[in-house]
Amino acid sequence: MKSIRRWLLGWLIFGFAAMSAVAGLGIFQKAREEASELFDYELRTVALSMPADVQGAIAAEHSSSDGLDSIADDRLSIEIWNQAGQLLYQSPDSPPPERFPPGIRTARRGDHHWRVFSLAQPGRFVQVAQPVSVRNDLALRLAWHTLWPLLVMVPVAIAFVLWVVSRGFAPVGRLSKSLGTRSIESLEPLPDLERLPVEVRPLAEALNDLLERLGTALQAQRTFIADAAHELRSPLAALKLQLQAAVSDGSLRGDERTLARVEGRLNRLIHLVQQLLTLAREDAQVATVMQPVSLRHVGEQVVGDLSLLAEAKGIDLGLECRDEHEADDRYVVLGEQHALSIMLANLVDNAIRYTPPGGTVDVVLRRAGDSVAFDVRDTGPGIPADELGRVFDRFYRGSGSQAQGSGLGLAIAQHIALRHHVALTMANNAGGPGLTVSATGL
Repeated sequence: MKSIRRWLLGWLIFGFAAMSAVAGLGIFQKAREEASELFDYELRTVALSMPADVQGAIAAEHSSSDGLDSIADDRLSIEIWNQAGQLLYQSPDSPPPERFPPGIRTARRGDHHWRVFSLAQPGRFVQVAQPVSVRNDLALRLAWHTLWPLLVMVPVAIAFVLWVVSRGFAPVGRLSKSLGTRSIESLEPLPDLERLPVEVRPLAEALNDLLERLGTALQAQRTFIADAAHELRSPLAALKLQLQAAVSDGSLRGDERTLARVEGRLNRLIHLVQQLLTLAREDAQVATVMQPVSLRHVGEQVVGDLSLLAEAKGIDLGLECRDEHEADDRYVVLGEQHALSIMLANLVDNAIRYTPPGGTVDVVLRRAGDSVAFDVRDTGPGIPADELGRVFDRFYRGSGSQAQGSGLGLAIAQHIALRHHVALTMANNAGGPGLTVSATGL
């Protein structure tokens, strides 16, 4: 994936480093040229400053330290010839004397290259030389003193470029974070568009327009599902009443098993419509108003409402309270009471439907640290391990499912759990048959 930030930083840093390198090379070459001119001037100055009485200067070497040898140190070599070509003086440790024509040049003497200045004067010939390696070392030192401010400035400038680019992309990061932390139900437009940079504002405006159109489409879908479910519920209920009345007064006769199947299919259809209506209402909930809710009261209400269904199948349905703080602990949580009732009712109803006659279904309230949790445990067949990750999908029914259902109960429970930021997990019982659905984080 191509990153604009990395691309921009890469080219800026590469361009700045390349220009700095070219500028540094130019400064270094110019410093070397200037140093070379200074050293050539030094050679000429030394040649012109040679004393007129060379013999007297040589004699003074033995009585004073200010003679010719003090001038001809390890950087300079001095040779002086008389008019007859006789070598009058040569610096200590100098290469074999070699006389060059007047002027300045670079020549090879011995194993090294030398910079040589030759000067013809009345009555004598003076020649001053300096190793090229010494001149290069001195020129390098001079160039380094010229370049070190530039070398210090390069990392500082790169750090400044990184800071500027990071600051420039900060609005994009804030916009991405704002969108990434939103819930799936939040379709409100992005706020404070005026504070965004001009380059990012068209993107934010396009996102707002997309969110508005998406919200309109989702609302139309929810409205259609709710209206369809509401319109279907009334005629289906009326049809069930007419069927029961016709069977009771004898106007509808037939095989009892056929009538039972018809009534069962009708009940299943009514249950599906009811679940669709509940799902549509839950989808329409944008935000959950959190209020103190007694989870114990919710559990007692759900167990009471579904007790007849459990008795019809011979199932022992009960409510168990663990880790009570007091005898009448209400297990108070923050949430929406009606939604929590629907979530628990769907979980208990699902457990009753899949538990065989004579089994048990228990709703267990417990405390998990500072929060409250509940478990719905049954003694049914359980769910294959490879299907545990799909049971919360809408309209999904297990491959071996024999009980009647719509495939929406667990999906609705999961939707409500997400709105309440509750973790809903499901696992087969380890010590025996059955399934346990746990809701933690209340």
